[in-house]
Amino acid sequence: MSTSSRSGPPAQWHPETLAIRTGLARTAYQEHSEPLFLTSSFVFENAAQAAARFGNTEAGFMYSRAGNPTVAAFQQRLAALEGAESCVGAASGMAAIVASIMSLCSAGDHLVAAREVFGATMQLFGILRRFGIETTTVPLTDAQAWRDAMRPNTKLLFVESPSNPLTQVADIGALSEIAHAQGARLIVDNCFCSPAVQRPLALGADLVVHSATKYLDGQGRVLGGAVVGDRATVDDLVLPFLRTTGGVLSPFNAWVVLKGMETLNIRMAEHGRQAMQLAQWLREHPAVSRVHYPGLADHPQHALAMRQQRSGGPLLSFEVVGEGEAGQRANAWRLIDACQMISITANLGDVRSTITHPASTTHARVDAQARREAGLRESLVRLAVGLENPLDIQADLASGPRAVGLSGTGAQAWHDPERFYALIGDQACRDCPSRSRDWPRCLPWYLPRRHRSWPQDRPRSSAPVFGK
Repeated sequence: MSTSSRSGPPAQWHPETLAIRTGLARTAYQEHSEPLFLTSSFVFENAAQAAARFGNTEAGFMYSRAGNPTVAAFQQRLAALEGAESCVGAASGMAAIVASIMSLCSAGDHLVAAREVFGATMQLFGILRRFGIETTTVPLTDAQAWRDAMRPNTKLLFVESPSNPLTQVADIGALSEIAHAQGARLIVDNCFCSPAVQRPLALGADLVVHSATKYLDGQGRVLGGAVVGDRATVDDLVLPFLRTTGGVLSPFNAWVVLKGMETLNIRMAEHGRQAMQLAQWLREHPAVSRVHYPGLADHPQHALAMRQQRSGGPLLSFEVVGEGEAGQRANAWRLIDACQMISITANLGDVRSTITHPASTTHARVDAQARREAGLRESLVRLAVGLENPLDIQADLASGPRAVGLSGTGAQAWHDPERFYALIGDQACRDCPSRSRDWPRCLPWYLPRRHRSWPQDRPRSSAPVFGK
């Protein structure tokens, strides 16, 4: 069952309300929270009703691979947030991408994709070639390259915006015009922004795909995906493909993501605020040569991002100093290994900050030359900013200069009181209960893993705590 058979929410509701109140009607038990329907099949009142359900002459549920009330609630909520007519859940973000492409393409068709896409998506394009679907990759921000890549048999344009991990921003409206001029469709992967930050359909996209594993859930608990768009495409093409091939969203995972979506707007606002703060801090860091974040004014697509998005988003990346590719990788790994709080994992979209080296993890299976062409250098580190206090995230990254062996002015930045206060932000000192700016006390307390001179038997309550 698709979401389109259910009446939509009031048009005047705001996104924050849609994220909480949209979903199926209550059952006869009048529960206040969405129920979880853990069942493989559904019982019919009689043989005639069973025949009507299987014959599509009566709406209703039959088998959870074809539809489930909990999954339908998830679909209706996400469709409302994206401003779409319909939505279908998938087992993962990759399942959603496969379903959207295979539902709209056949052998002999062609698609154009940004070369700056997720590593697994790039691998998928190679698999599609075995089935007669060719892919041309182009620079994400080069509109003329997209135009030049179009062929008479081009059916789809595929883009991820902002891109992972370089946070490049696509002009969704311009790509939509290029696609529609030739009768093709535009698919946008919106998992890094979510509808709380960006709504691609309103900008001209035809379909939106999501990895619900990321910010829709928001706590790193389950896998999930979705395809969102017009009713005819989603209900008549994508849904039958997923239902038949089996890559559907499970009821339990749908229920978990439903609960996560209730806090989506406030989480994404805070993710964006903290990412901006950390991007500004990293830009001044002596061990960092470059920061990639759309919220920064010097980002190449900053103005475009601010038109399309409500914030710079939760994801940033930065490049560490180093001599040659080997030295850059070694320094990036040392910086990552020095983190004691930030999780070293390739996943993102969590309340917990995560850090990874894309060239050796998420994009490791991408050809080395293709990585270089996409700007994925060995010096690059990706940071998905969580909801911890940003001062604690800064502190965890503060071993960077020591980890990469930075000397001179850079190394002194983390041993000089005034430089330390400047990097963590003077607000921390104003918020400190002691307000003492007492260097011997502040730094060992703030960076306890790196400075062991602080007396181990001193009560924690006696030390200043930043950010309180």
